[in-house]
Amino acid sequence: MWDKIIYLIVITLVSYVLKQLFSETPNFIKFKSKFLFFYLFTSLTAIVLLPFFVFNPKNVKNSLFASQIVKHVTKVIEVKWHLRNGKVLAEDRGAVVVSNHQSSIDILGMFNIWHVADKVAAIARKEIFYVWPFGLAAYLAGVVFIDRNNSKDAYKQLKVTSEVMIKNKTKIWLFPEGTRNKDFTELLPFKKGAFNIAVAAQVPIIPVVFSPYYFINRKKYIFDKGHVIIQCLEPISTEGLTMEDVPNLIKKVRDLMDAAYKELSKEVLSALPPNYPLATVD
Repeated sequence: MWDKIIYLIVITLVSYVLKQLFSETPNFIKFKSKFLFFYLFTSLTAIVLLPFFVFNPKNVKNSLFASQIVKHVTKVIEVKWHLRNGKVLAEDRGAVVVSNHQSSIDILGMFNIWHVADKVAAIARKEIFYVWPFGLAAYLAGVVFIDRNNSKDAYKQLKVTSEVMIKNKTKIWLFPEGTRNKDFTELLPFKKGAFNIAVAAQVPIIPVVFSPYYFINRKKYIFDKGHVIIQCLEPISTEGLTMEDVPNLIKKVRDLMDAAYKELSKEVLSALPPNYPLATVD
């Protein structure tokens, strides 16, 4: 008796989910399925690669290898990434890369251009380390986890990373906004960590701007196919600068990135139909 009831419930749930997935109307299940596929594929890749990473731990080349596998998720979620001025990232030198932060799929954009930058150490908040198996694989792949609630320890960790950056000509990638920005109109204020490291190490800052994710609307559960432009701006030298110059440096970089973001916004949004359901800020 009970087995038949359970069987009926399972069949009903599966039928409902499939109906929602193949529906032409936006819905919660269809929206979440793209993120879920991304998370599951990334976790599966992490499990497969963990044994290999253990024998060569904390090597940034592990991240490069993993990125070339995970980046193919973008074909399923139907997002295309277009890199501009990639030669800036390709230069073999230590640098601090700063980019705007809009969604968890930012990492897919990074993965699609990782091979251009080659040696990259991404910076992530400490909490992500505990999301296993991804967190453990990321740690073994050279991702640096920092505790935002402990500024002294975070700075100490970044200082060690900056030494590796100079020695191995590795680029450190940070999101200076510090959190995901859901505002389509401008960038959030920048935190100073990335700029302190760049000035202390006397390495250039490479601003990288992602055009807005117009194809994602969380309020209406929309995740359409989309196109993202990744614009690399010209490197900004920190040679000769001191910590007293950091506030002006932050303003300069943010102003340049904000202007580039607004230009990219005009470009991608002007090509959309007038009635396109863009997300709006509360």
